[in-house]
Amino acid sequence: MTYLPRPSTEAILHALPGLAPFAREAIVLHPQRGEPGPGNSSIGGPLLWPSDEPWPTCAVPDEIEPAGLPATAMVPVAQIFERDMPGPWWPSDRDLLQILWCPNEHWDPPAQQADVSPIVEVRWRRAADVDTTREAPPSPSRHSEDGHLPEPCTLTGEPLTDFPFREQLPPELRPALEELVRRTGNGGDAITRLAGWKLGGWPTWHLTHPMVFRCRTCETDMTPLFTVASDDETGVVVGRWGDLRIFACPADRRHPFQVDLH
Repeated sequence: MTYLPRPSTEAILHALPGLAPFAREAIVLHPQRGEPGPGNSSIGGPLLWPSDEPWPTCAVPDEIEPAGLPATAMVPVAQIFERDMPGPWWPSDRDLLQILWCPNEHWDPPAQQADVSPIVEVRWRRAADVDTTREAPPSPSRHSEDGHLPEPCTLTGEPLTDFPFREQLPPELRPALEELVRRTGNGGDAITRLAGWKLGGWPTWHLTHPMVFRCRTCETDMTPLFTVASDDETGVVVGRWGDLRIFACPADRRHPFQVDLH
């Protein structure tokens, strides 16, 4: 069978107009090993971090140290500038997103974190507010052997329109969607739940049925802010070669986030 490349958003909606209410903006990130600077969007690169701001640490009990002490420094996972990756996920007064984690698996983390995964920290900034930058972050005092120390990578972003898993769609749309998926994407699903490191879009659901996370502040249904994907280029492995997703409140991105490992 000859598979077709992923159709354009216009072609997808022409074939399935009923998908329009479910379309979400996304940017699929393409990391490439490199030497990003603190002024660049990156995976695993240096962060634009104020020199007078304490570096985040983690003292939550982990797989290596059940007591969690002494606290270990977190490590940079991603830095995204709005100028490089514009979209609806940005608060109106912030243009820099920074994601860090403790490079250890935690079996009983705080409620907003995911079991058996790194503890995640999310920071929103105005890049122009950072006058002086920390020269180098502290190294973690302990870390898991594999998968939680991202390799420095530069980034390019591919804006795409994402659609949800078929179980999240009305039953009448599913047969036509399944046929479109079957004919495109080199045999995989290139239409829904776009894979890889990603801003926005819809979450992947490989192991469980789709779940809804509600904001603890305002009860709004949360949407994916950022997806960390296991891959060889970044050296990141989460779960069983899965995805770590950070969900955020679309009403206010600075409400507490929710982490899910899948």
